[in-house]
Amino acid sequence: MWSSPDESLEGRSPMIVLKNTNSEIHKQRYVLPYKRYEPYHHSEYKMNHNRGFQGKRRGANYIWNKFDRKNNHFDHSGAPYAMRMKGRRERYSYEDQYFLTVWDDRKTEEGETDLDGENGTEERWYKVTIPSGRMYEKTWLMNSIKNLCSVPFIPVDFHYSKNRARFFVQNAETASALKDVNYKICDETSRKITIFVTPSVVPYSVQNKFTSAQMEHIKKSMMNRYDASQKALDLEKFRFDEGLMDKDIDMMLNRRSCMVATLQIIQSNIPELLSLNLKNNKLYQLDGLSDVIEKAPHVKILNLSYNKLKSIMELQKLKELKLEELWLEGNPFCNCFSNRSAYIRPPPPPPPPQPQPRKETCNESEHIKNLVLRFLKEYYLFYDSGDRFRLLDAYHDQACFSLSVPFNVNDPDLNNLEEYFKYNRNIKKHQDSYKRMQLLKHTKHDIVNSLSLLPKTQHDLCSFLVDLCFQTEMMVCFSVNGLFKEVEGKCQGCIRAFTRIFIAILSSDSRICIMNDELIVRNASPKEIQKAFTSLPAPDTSFKPLLSEEQQEMVKSFSMQSGMKLDWSQKCLEDNEWDYTKAGEAFTALQNEGKIPKEFFK
Repeated sequence: MWSSPDESLEGRSPMIVLKNTNSEIHKQRYVLPYKRYEPYHHSEYKMNHNRGFQGKRRGANYIWNKFDRKNNHFDHSGAPYAMRMKGRRERYSYEDQYFLTVWDDRKTEEGETDLDGENGTEERWYKVTIPSGRMYEKTWLMNSIKNLCSVPFIPVDFHYSKNRARFFVQNAETASALKDVNYKICDETSRKITIFVTPSVVPYSVQNKFTSAQMEHIKKSMMNRYDASQKALDLEKFRFDEGLMDKDIDMMLNRRSCMVATLQIIQSNIPELLSLNLKNNKLYQLDGLSDVIEKAPHVKILNLSYNKLKSIMELQKLKELKLEELWLEGNPFCNCFSNRSAYIRPPPPPPPPQPQPRKETCNESEHIKNLVLRFLKEYYLFYDSGDRFRLLDAYHDQACFSLSVPFNVNDPDLNNLEEYFKYNRNIKKHQDSYKRMQLLKHTKHDIVNSLSLLPKTQHDLCSFLVDLCFQTEMMVCFSVNGLFKEVEGKCQGCIRAFTRIFIAILSSDSRICIMNDELIVRNASPKEIQKAFTSLPAPDTSFKPLLSEEQQEMVKSFSMQSGMKLDWSQKCLEDNEWDYTKAGEAFTALQNEGKIPKEFFK
């Protein structure tokens, strides 16, 4: 057992307590009690050959001289959870005198130990720290921890500090149970969450807890400000409430202890609260207010105007509240925006009505069938013509396209799909989300540019199998399975099989406009190769039911004069809004430029 020296202390030096530890490093270490309100005072002790100590006080300048020479830094801002000086000992020699510089040995940043200033007993408080905890919502995080913790507990002073989340618990059994939760919680990205538990000082709100009498006065002042008819509580400039000032109660809501007391009274006496006004209370952070989610979950209107909020990120602490109104004017972060509309988000528009499948009549079914078949014939004629930029009109401005190649290890000719593997977006092959996003083509110009880079083809229209998957008044989804062959390049003559899934909207003039296009390409099987290009396409009669008698006569007349097939004559008239003269001028101009494929003619 270690004992303190018998020598008496001279001067005004505080009592020296000799600390007993199991570590060899800590043996014979002198520790002075922490002087909370005198951070700039410093004591030197002269040690003589008789092991006597003589106290001598030095000013602040002397201390900072000492620290500058040794690169020791002392920072004590006075904030509730600020970092204090870590315990060290420095020994200096000056003209036959030895000076032992000693200060508080408690490590309050990590909270290893803390002694009660009056009786020297250790407080049974523990700090729980979750690194990167700010990225998680408080409710989800606390529920996840409580579900896995073997001991029920009540977190005290939950708050965020930089990127960390922290709270306090009071007994060793709870602390031990929380340590066991470490690495047992996974977030939605399967990342394991780290939890550190360390001994701590008494939490700030507990140290400054109001007495029962003070709580009654605070409750009375709050109820005087409560409008029961509107379920609204007005706490504007609450510190200057006459009822509190008369009782010498300093109610600063930017202090955690004050906000905790306020929310406790709301939870016990005004659980139905809908509107809370905290205007002009010098709030510079919202850690304490984050508990309003549990204490007053029905709040719809929150006024935080004319406070001291410097970062809009503080609002993340309230994102679980289902607010209808949030007032923020007069806060410093508002100056970062050019005008109010830059940080005020308009209410979201009502969701569009969900498309409902309906039972279609035979005429409607036949109409959609003819519409889809005509679209496919037209689409693949352009696709195989050699100028795929003519497909621009088939896509919506914000359409999406992707290409996938199934990976079949049993396919001996897999290498000849090289030209398609360049653009393969198969998620089994590409785990990198950024790469997958690059391979997703967005907007019709990107899509047609991508299609133009693929090998030139000729599709076997007789091999097409079309499946109408889904249909509403405004949208249609259909898939196409079929065969094609490459007509150029090193794989010229190769037969491919494909599946294509289109999601399209139906315009008012009965045209199909593609919103989403997915193409899947593979090598054709021997049986498919044997059947490819063995049949002639059936005559095209799908256009007739879609046209009036007058329009049908115009198509026939235009076909006779232009020499084009009926379907392309109809297309030319449709593109020119059934203006016969305008369609003739467009046809003549395109024919002179050589832009009409020979397949369009009879």
